[in-house]
Amino acid sequence: MTTFPSSFQPGDIRTRADIRKELGGSPQGGITPSKEKKTVVLYSDIGTGEQYGYRDGWLREEDQLGPVYEYTGAGAQGDQVFSGGNASILRHAVEGRTLHLFIVHGKVRGSDMKTHRYIGAFALDASEPYIVRQARDENKENRDVIVFRLRPIGPFFRSESDTIPPAKKTAVAFIRFRKRRRLEEPKEVRDARQRDMSAATVASRNRKDLVADYAEILGQQQHHFGRLEVQVRDIEETLQASLYDESAHTLYEPAGSASRQAIKDALMQLIDISRHLNSIENGMPLRCMVLAPGLPGEDIRQLLTLHNVGIVYRDENGDLTELQGAGQNPLPEGMPSRISCLDCPAR
Repeated sequence: MTTFPSSFQPGDIRTRADIRKELGGSPQGGITPSKEKKTVVLYSDIGTGEQYGYRDGWLREEDQLGPVYEYTGAGAQGDQVFSGGNASILRHAVEGRTLHLFIVHGKVRGSDMKTHRYIGAFALDASEPYIVRQARDENKENRDVIVFRLRPIGPFFRSESDTIPPAKKTAVAFIRFRKRRRLEEPKEVRDARQRDMSAATVASRNRKDLVADYAEILGQQQHHFGRLEVQVRDIEETLQASLYDESAHTLYEPAGSASRQAIKDALMQLIDISRHLNSIENGMPLRCMVLAPGLPGEDIRQLLTLHNVGIVYRDENGDLTELQGAGQNPLPEGMPSRISCLDCPAR
């Protein structure tokens, strides 16, 4: 059941007290769930986030499903996890709650009481509900933050000031995988995803499983690996490569299935990221590979060969195997360029 407010519309400005009367939630905090109202009220303060290296806001470009608002989870110190408010956002669908988003607007005249503009009712993106990014905490230490991808489910208010600004320059960061407890989703969310056999959910699960399984192989080989975050000049979206093997200078992109379209999507992602990596100072020769949950057809394999992209696929035994043959991309010769590494020990 979707809960909509009856006394105000997207674009209306209200105090927190007014919002609580209609939608519930607590008087403090950025993420305030209400069992009684079946809501999770989200308060976004764009200016506050900038001091920690992130900014909430609309992505300028829409995809085939419409607009996306990126909302950073709670937790000012250390890696963010799925507890408290972050868990309530992730669980909103299985608990039958609606997400309602407000952005800080100003203050009530003559007081320090903040006012908030109502943006609209939202739900998490079904195929990619969140991404993990690198940012600094209040102690200026690098940590992982959870960035939720919100999609409007009804009328919404959108302004240019709430849109994430483009990057001023192209920059690349290598975030090395650390030996720590893996970010775990709440059990009810995991169970719901296991029951959900929609194409988007299965594809998302396949991509995550491929990355996790191949990362385990790289770890056994004593490789240095992690993920890349690429900020591109004049583009507000942060490009992400979920698996980069620094030891072999290889970029891996997972495909949700072995279909033509899924492999083409992975290929396009590799082309997009690698061209920006090649454009930075000193260049970055890369070996690019698609991770596939099965062996693609001959025609799409020829397309990958044409672009000098290799394939690692899950064979009939469940093992990940690199396809060998003519046209598979070799390791780049010579010493590869280094990417600036965040949170990496000195070597």
